[in-house]
Amino acid sequence: MVTIRLSRTGAKKKPFYHIVVTDSRNKRDGRLIERLGFYNPLATGQDVPIKFDLDRINYWISKGAQTSEKVAKLLKDNRPETA
Repeated sequence: MVTIRLSRTGAKKKPFYHIVVTDSRNKRDGRLIERLGFYNPLATGQDVPIKFDLDRINYWISKGAQTSEKVAKLLKDNRPETA
């Protein structure tokens, strides 16, 4: 099954995550299919805490990809308002 989840990068005690599409059997930081954005939990000041490509995320979800709990929460909290 294809999953949209977080892949950790960054230094010790300074996490930085990429939002990636990967096979659910791969390791957390293993092989990926596509990188869709990033999440910086320690963002301060002018730093951007989260950025993602909503069109590509919707494409993968339409193809049957499942989101992890954390990614689903991030998407729900940060979706742009539609008029």
